[in-house]
Amino acid sequence: MQALVDPEPPSFRPDERDILEIRRFIADEEDRGSRLDRFLEAQEPCPTRSQIKKLVEEGLARVNGALVKAGHRLKAGDEIELRVPVPRPLDAAPEDIPLDVRFEDDALLVIDKPQGMVVHPAPGHPSGTLVNAVLFGRVAAGGDPLRPGIVHRLDKDTSGLLVVAKREDVHAHLARQFHDHTVDRRYLAIVSGAPPESGEWRTLHARHPGDRLRFTSRVARGRPALSRFRVVERFEGAALLEVTLLTGRTHQVRVHCHDHGFPVLGDRVYGSRHLPPALRLVHEALPGQALHARILGFTHPATGARLIFESEPHEPFRKALDTLRLSK
Repeated sequence: MQALVDPEPPSFRPDERDILEIRRFIADEEDRGSRLDRFLEAQEPCPTRSQIKKLVEEGLARVNGALVKAGHRLKAGDEIELRVPVPRPLDAAPEDIPLDVRFEDDALLVIDKPQGMVVHPAPGHPSGTLVNAVLFGRVAAGGDPLRPGIVHRLDKDTSGLLVVAKREDVHAHLARQFHDHTVDRRYLAIVSGAPPESGEWRTLHARHPGDRLRFTSRVARGRPALSRFRVVERFEGAALLEVTLLTGRTHQVRVHCHDHGFPVLGDRVYGSRHLPPALRLVHEALPGQALHARILGFTHPATGARLIFESEPHEPFRKALDTLRLSK
């Protein structure tokens, strides 16, 4: 897939609608047969599928210049155009959204984030985020005003543990711990292939030179990225990995797994398009990447106590494991 962003194309007419940018993509052989909405959803930071469906219905997404439905199946070489309207002003406003809070005091809280929830407001996700939920009846502080209290993030479709600061000093203390790599972050990932029993991935990390929406470790220049992994369980053609992050680059686990030949199942951006039929069924049944932030450990900024939290994988992840175990 090739991508091009044109912020003000020649065809733009102010009387049509306020358009922030036009995103153009060219489907490649691996995209053959993909639904238009699924394809666009994978091109993060594109809008959610429901928002994409609305844009398609409003004629703001086209294939080869033609109006199509959200379920339109792509062919290799198709030219996809998505017009992104100017978003509503972003506001980290309180919203009554249930949260699974694992720990809370006057300094911070630890949340078990569900798959599909965006961490903070952003274009395409102005509301319904974890930050909006945290601010309902609580105070969060530190960092970007649109991301109050957010020290680290999880991808929208990654579930698991995340810490949020309630005070500026707490945010600063936690940020130092993440910078110094003294935070314990361990993930579970279901990957395709047969990885070795354990190992270390020490690479560079940068945006993909051919696709600004992806990242890669296959670059000559970039930031260092370090992950350690071990196999927890093996299946037919797949494995359950525990991956420990020693750096915190964007999409790090997903990129490291993909670039070393073991892509995460359910991943619409880095996942393999060439899977055996049984694994393909598991991959397509997952609503997003089978990646779960299982363990989070850090030093409490106010008390100095070392806190360790653990979260079991959520239902879609567990269902995928159950299916794979039946195939053993």
